[in-house]
Amino acid sequence: MKVENPVALRFILQDELYLLKADKAMYENLAIAEPEIENIAPAVTVTASPPPVTKQPEPAVQSPVPEVKTPVVSFNYLGKNLKRFLVLVHYPELEFIDDAHLAALTNIIKRKDLSIDDIVILNLARHASVQYNELVNFFKPARLLVLGKNAMPQGIAPLALNATRALGDITGLYSFAFGEMMDNVEHKKAFWEQMKTL
Repeated sequence: MKVENPVALRFILQDELYLLKADKAMYENLAIAEPEIENIAPAVTVTASPPPVTKQPEPAVQSPVPEVKTPVVSFNYLGKNLKRFLVLVHYPELEFIDDAHLAALTNIIKRKDLSIDDIVILNLARHASVQYNELVNFFKPARLLVLGKNAMPQGIAPLALNATRALGDITGLYSFAFGEMMDNVEHKKAFWEQMKTL
């Protein structure tokens, strides 16, 4: 019987095989050619096969994954937002709001039983690229007052002048800027009528 693969021998021959001393030299050096034997049944050739080479997996090279960081949005504003009331103004030359306009706004919100700590005054001239949803996510307002068309944030639903409108769960009012109202009685009246309901 001729076996092609020596590993198969252990399945065919279940007994242990021993080599005679005379045959041992023949198998010690595998480079020696097998002797030819005449008139004998074909011999089973046993060769020691080297253990199978298992290739170690190469360590996976992990390329650094770029970290995606959402920029932290921060605003410089006036007030403490205790009643979630956001007031948007536009004063390019000032940090927050003109002093005379702040005094007028303070008097108006006092009539609604609010103080400067209850609201937030944000000057959009200092945050020109801010989106409406960023303002909502940051301040979480229940009421929104936009004073002047320049104070209208990007991405907000259109608001009609001096008419309150629901913006989801926020009540919004777009009115005149204080610069337009200070010397105009009609503008003041129209603004106050809507502020009563805001």
